[in-house]
Amino acid sequence: MEFLFDTAHIPEIKDYIQIYPFNGVTSNPTILRAEGRVDFFDHFRQIRELIGPDKSLHIQVLSPDYKGMMAEARLIREALDDQVYIKIPVNEPGLQAMHRLKADGANITATAIYTKIQGMLAIQANADYIAPYCNRMQNMDIDPWEVIEQLSQAIDVYGYPTKILAASFKNIGQVTAAFKHGAHAVTLPPTMLRSALAMPAIQKAVDDFAADWEHVYGQGTTITDLPK
Repeated sequence: MEFLFDTAHIPEIKDYIQIYPFNGVTSNPTILRAEGRVDFFDHFRQIRELIGPDKSLHIQVLSPDYKGMMAEARLIREALDDQVYIKIPVNEPGLQAMHRLKADGANITATAIYTKIQGMLAIQANADYIAPYCNRMQNMDIDPWEVIEQLSQAIDVYGYPTKILAASFKNIGQVTAAFKHGAHAVTLPPTMLRSALAMPAIQKAVDDFAADWEHVYGQGTTITDLPK
């Protein structure tokens, strides 16, 4: 089970990596748009420095054609490192680029997945991660959980190393549903995790424990105030 942060906002990453267990950072041009006209490569070098070499960093190509995808992917790997995951949409030029980049030893995250056949083709193309867009699929009346289940079964039956990286969430219920139906990883805005832990019932339990402690040991005391 893996949790990845779907953000390129450096202050946010600095904040959340100190709190939450996480496995990497994903981004795309839409996410990057929120940062304004940053120095693209320097921005991602800063993110890599923050998260370290043992966490995965996923960066998406922009070109719509094979040659452009290849040129961008190679430049990204050259400018950052050879551990970066190149995000490529699952269409014809994308599949072509995946084959060639895998032959070059690149890490691949197949993205913009809405259908089972897209996922199956990306698995066969040896993508390291495949990213079904859960909420967008639901908006299109496609059952994302059925898609994830069948892709998970295909991975298990045929012994592929590909991991399902579920993406595009609007609430934490979708996140837990993705894991329930066979996703190996999820990528989500880290603010969604903070919202999930901010429910009043959690704080009430914490407050009740504190009140019970103070009833016995006195107001304002903690364990550190007790004699050894």
